[in-house]
Amino acid sequence: VFTTLVDLKWRWNLFIFILTYTVAWLFMASMWWVIAYMRGDLNKAHDDSYTPCVANVYNFPSAFLFFIETEATIGYGYRYITDKCPEGIILFLFQSILGSIVDAFLIGCMFIKMSQPKKRAETLMFSEHAAISMRDGKLTLMFRVGNLRNSHMVSAQIRCKLLKSRQTPEGEFLPLDQLELDVGFSTGADQLFLVSPLTICHVIDAKSPFYDLSQRSMQTEQFEIVVILEGIVETTGMTCQARTSYTEDEVLWGHRFFPVISLEEGFFKVDYSQFHATFEVPTPPYSVKEQEEMLLMSSPLIAPAVSNSKERNNSVECLDGLDEVGTKLPSKLQKITGREDFPKKLLRMSSTTSEKAYSMGDLPMKLQRISSVPGNSEEKLVSKTTKMMSDPMSQSVADLPPKLQKLSGGGRMEGNLPPKLRKMNSDRFT
Repeated sequence: VFTTLVDLKWRWNLFIFILTYTVAWLFMASMWWVIAYMRGDLNKAHDDSYTPCVANVYNFPSAFLFFIETEATIGYGYRYITDKCPEGIILFLFQSILGSIVDAFLIGCMFIKMSQPKKRAETLMFSEHAAISMRDGKLTLMFRVGNLRNSHMVSAQIRCKLLKSRQTPEGEFLPLDQLELDVGFSTGADQLFLVSPLTICHVIDAKSPFYDLSQRSMQTEQFEIVVILEGIVETTGMTCQARTSYTEDEVLWGHRFFPVISLEEGFFKVDYSQFHATFEVPTPPYSVKEQEEMLLMSSPLIAPAVSNSKERNNSVECLDGLDEVGTKLPSKLQKITGREDFPKKLLRMSSTTSEKAYSMGDLPMKLQRISSVPGNSEEKLVSKTTKMMSDPMSQSVADLPPKLQKLSGGGRMEGNLPPKLRKMNSDRFT
């Protein structure tokens, strides 16, 4: 009831205020008159030997005056309660309690009504439309707020709620589902200093409820953006709240607000006549989701990753494709796999049917497989080895790895070969 009376218009508040006091006074005056009538005080009021309940009460007007003098604590002293009337004492106590309740209720209601910052909230302006356009390279929802009074709003804070019906994946329908719109909570931009009109921005990204909103889909969407601005009135210290909302029809795609602040003669001037004005700017009609998908489709594909070094060392067939990945191999393997640094015939002389596990860590893997050729191919192996040593290379020996430099050193080659190859070489030279 109290909040209902506070929210009523002033004319109804005044009417209820006067009516309540009038009824309470008439009711209590009637109670005093009934006591006097029941005791017969009205007929014996002028008898000096008779002691009435209330002295000098002869009729209803005198009972009404007695109540007013008692309630307002005027106390003229002409009418008073005697000690011969216990029911009058009880009624007096009831009158005091009832009067205190009525005073607290009505006077408190009027005080709250007068100190309510409702008029202060009316001096806080919101733009008639919200706009969606590019700002700092990002699609942004914007609207404008302003303060018409010279007094500041202390600790002003703004919040935005999106009211939109949706259906969950489980099939549950949620009418008017509320979602929070970030207007700078993480950066502190939601804390306002309203000395001039401000443009509130909501960046549309992957976390925004408008992530898949485009100019085309906005024509079929149904939603409402509720804006709540709260602050403390500087003069009274009471909390003030102003609210507005924007439906899908009040959101303009591809618009921006006109600037309202200008510098004139060393002072900033605010032109509130352009507060609600907007103008069109080039804005892509696609949603942020669609823009990211188009950007992803237009970007070049990433090259597949090269196999690790262990696989390159253990694979013989990959030697034919070393020109493509040679720059990604270690420097030692780059020299081994270079076509101009190593004879091509030596790269393919490892086609054998079986291998022998010799302890030849000093030789490259290719020469290890060359040395594991069975006995029926010894002559072929000797001829290929001889050709390898006799053919001049395209680059100097210094360009080869240390292992191959030993192989190309003539007399020092036998110290690095297994016993079987050393015997074959000695027989050939003798």
